[in-house]
Amino acid sequence: MTARTVPRSITTAAAASLAAGLVVAAVGAWVGAGSGASFSTQAVPAVSAVAPPWSGGNAERSDLSEQDRRRVARVVKPTQDVSRPEPFEAMVGGAGTSTARPDRAVLTHPAANLDSEAEQRFRLGSALFEKLWVSSPSSTQASDGLGPLYNARSCETCHVRDGRGRPPSGEAGSPSLVVKFSFPGQARSGPQGDPVYGRQLQDNAVPGLAAEGRLVPRYQEVPVVLAGGEQVSLRRPVYAIEGLAYGSLARATRLSPRLAPPMTGLGLLEAIDVGDILAHADPQDRDGDGISGGPSWLAEGAADTPVLGRFGWKAQAPTVRAQAAEAFATDIGISTPDVMRSHGDCTALQPQCLSLKDGVQPRLGSSEAPDPVLDLVAFYARHLAVPARRDVAAPAVLTGKRIFSEAGCATCHVPKFVTRRDPATPSVAFQLIWPYSDLLLHDMGEGLSDEEADDAVGQEDALPGEWRTPPLWGIGLARTVDREAGFLHDGRARTLTEAILWHGGEAQAARDRFVSLDVADRRALLAFLESL
Repeated sequence: MTARTVPRSITTAAAASLAAGLVVAAVGAWVGAGSGASFSTQAVPAVSAVAPPWSGGNAERSDLSEQDRRRVARVVKPTQDVSRPEPFEAMVGGAGTSTARPDRAVLTHPAANLDSEAEQRFRLGSALFEKLWVSSPSSTQASDGLGPLYNARSCETCHVRDGRGRPPSGEAGSPSLVVKFSFPGQARSGPQGDPVYGRQLQDNAVPGLAAEGRLVPRYQEVPVVLAGGEQVSLRRPVYAIEGLAYGSLARATRLSPRLAPPMTGLGLLEAIDVGDILAHADPQDRDGDGISGGPSWLAEGAADTPVLGRFGWKAQAPTVRAQAAEAFATDIGISTPDVMRSHGDCTALQPQCLSLKDGVQPRLGSSEAPDPVLDLVAFYARHLAVPARRDVAAPAVLTGKRIFSEAGCATCHVPKFVTRRDPATPSVAFQLIWPYSDLLLHDMGEGLSDEEADDAVGQEDALPGEWRTPPLWGIGLARTVDREAGFLHDGRARTLTEAILWHGGEAQAARDRFVSLDVADRRALLAFLESL
C-alpha cells in the first residue's frame, strides 16, 4: 500500500460495489439509516460571474472588509528582500499543505486541514478516481457504461499518482496524451470538434466497435546552445494519426495534443477570487512589457452568463466539477448529471457507436455515474494536498528565486494569492497560497502552437498558440512521482531546462534571459524550480 488513503490494489469489484452503494445512498435508501456517517452531497462552490473588464463591470472582492483588503494587498505584494524566505513560503498550499515525505505518493495525500468527515469523503472519492469502468451490459451495478469509444477506463490511468501524465515513448501510445480536435472559428478546444470524430481522438473501443485511430508522435531533435557552450537538444514533435477507422478528418480540423496535467491544489485555485485574477490581465499590453495575458471567458447557462475559465490547458473549464464531468464524458465515455452524454464522444456520423447499449440504470438515475459519484470525485480532486517546498532557505534556491523574478518569469507565474473567505469548502477559505500562475491565457509562440492536419486549410482560429499559465507548485517533484513524466502541454520537454527553452511569444524575452545566464545562475534558477 502506498501513502494514498485508499489501497491502490482495490479491486474493480470492490470499487464497483462501493459505487453502487453510493448511488443507492444518493436516492435515499442508505444515508441516515443509523450508520452514524453522512455522505450527503456537498454544495458546489459558486463560480463568480462578473462582467468582462471591457464592459465596465466591477470585479472588486466582495468577501473582504477594507481592513482585510489592505492586509491581503500587503501579503501578496512581491518581496524586495530575497536574502531569506518569506513567511510561510514553504507552506505553499496554506494550512492544507502536506508535509509528508517527498516520495512517489507525495501528490496523493488529502489536505492536512480536513476534518474526519471530509477525509472520509476524500477516501470515497479516491476509490472512484481509481475505479475501472466496464462496458455495457455488465453484471455489476453502477460500474458499466464505458465508451463505447474511450481513451481510458479510469481517471487514475491518465493522472499517474495524481501527477502529470506520461508522454508517449517512441511510437508507443500513452493514455495520458490525447488529441483534441477543433475547427477554425470555434472556441479554443472546439465545442463540436471534427464532424466525424468529435471532440477528441478515441484510441480504444468496446468489443465489436472499431477504435477511431491512434496518435503516432515522432520527434526531431533541435540543438540549442546556451551561454558558456552547454548544448541542449529539444524534441520537436511531429504528429500523425494512423488507422483512421471512419474516414478522413475534415480538411480544416486542427489537432491539439494534450497531456494530463497534475491534480495539485485544484480546490485552492478554484477559491481564488475572479477579481484577483483579472488584476493581472493586460490583453492589450497597455503597460508595454510585452506580456498580454487575457482571461478565458466562458458562456454558462441559458443566459450565457460569462464565467471565468481557470482549469485545463486552454482554461476551458470554470470549476473542478465541470472539468471532471467533461473528462468523464469525453475521456471515459461516462455520463454524469452535468454532462449527459451516455455515448461519450460518439457523433451522428458514427451510427454503430450510438446504437450500442449505454450504462444508464433508471432506478439509480438518468446518468451512468449519478450523484454522488461526480460530487465525490470532484471533492477528491479539490482536496489533494499541495506538498511543502524543500530547501527554501538554501542560498542557491534564494538566488534562483531572485533570477526568476528578474528574468520576468513571475509576471505570468504569479507567486501568491489569498483565497476567498467564503468558498463552500471551508478548508480552502482565506489561505495564503503560492501556485506560481496567473491562470490567464498567454501567446507562447509558434513553437508551441496547436498542430493542424496535413491537409488543413482553415486559418481563422485566432488562438492556436495561447495557453493558460500552468501552476508550478509541485513541479520539482514531478520526476519523483513518475520518472517518465513530461512537461508542457504535450509532454515534449523531458527536463525543466527544455521546458523553458520552448517558451516563445510573450515569454520569448524571459527564455532569452535564461539562455544568456552563466552556468551558476542557470543552476540556481533550476534549483529554485526544483524546490517548488
